[in-house]
Amino acid sequence: MYRLVMDDATTAIAYRWSDAENYWPAAEGDDDLTDPFSPGLGLDLFEAAHARLDALGVRVPAIRLLDRDPDGAPDGVHGPAGLAIVEDVRGGNLEELLARDPRAAAPVLTRLGEALEAMRSHRAPGYGKVAVIDGGGASHGPSCEGVVLDRALRDLAEAAARDRRIARARSRLEERLHDLAAAVRPRAEYAVVHGELGPDHVLVGTAGQPVVIDVEGTMYFDAEWEHVFLRIRFHDAYRPLAVDGLDEDRLAFYALAQRLSLTAGPLRLLDGDFPDRQAMAGIAEHNLRQALALL
Repeated sequence: MYRLVMDDATTAIAYRWSDAENYWPAAEGDDDLTDPFSPGLGLDLFEAAHARLDALGVRVPAIRLLDRDPDGAPDGVHGPAGLAIVEDVRGGNLEELLARDPRAAAPVLTRLGEALEAMRSHRAPGYGKVAVIDGGGASHGPSCEGVVLDRALRDLAEAAARDRRIARARSRLEERLHDLAAAVRPRAEYAVVHGELGPDHVLVGTAGQPVVIDVEGTMYFDAEWEHVFLRIRFHDAYRPLAVDGLDEDRLAFYALAQRLSLTAGPLRLLDGDFPDRQAMAGIAEHNLRQALALL
């Protein structure tokens, strides 16, 4: 992501999807868009997610240019990777505002809660990436909870291979995952979820409106998945975003699954050359402790 400064001092943001700038180690299945949790990368995913959120009235940065090959290939006219030029929202992000002035952040949180409710109220008959489902496709796996269980077991295996504490508790964590998943009742409709909506992914517009960014991973899924992540990232500031009617069994299952994901993911990232290693190690350590506490 780059800020572009024009000759007349106006600015814009350029999103460029390039493997050369991706710190995540490549893994089998990364390009399988029928996996809801495969990396949400690329111009097509961005465009579909942006269109869905915009149609629901969720504020996202306005698109100025989408650069793609005239024949529809992901490479664009102006470079070998997908490129989007979007509005530059200069009000900082909600994480910074919460730290600096919680009172000023309150109306932004209220409006973010309204946006989340619009996303939760929209229903789709299938789950998966917005680009896949809105394009008439389907995701693999038996259900949202089935996909989450498979992913959580993989995350558990990866974390156990990198940390002895998880390795020692692996059998108990695996049993707990299966027990929590078994308690979840089937569901046939799915909401719109961002998937990683922390306060750092919410910019503040000039009129105090929340502007949601990093939307490529937006999918149709259980709203509980979104709200578990919101609870983790917003801490005490989550209260204005809370809603009634969420499934407690799903919340409990997804809480453990996300703690394992937030342990395994950072540890995996540290296998490569990610620059801010201390911060990433801290994220892994915190979530590892939280996962063990859920036993």
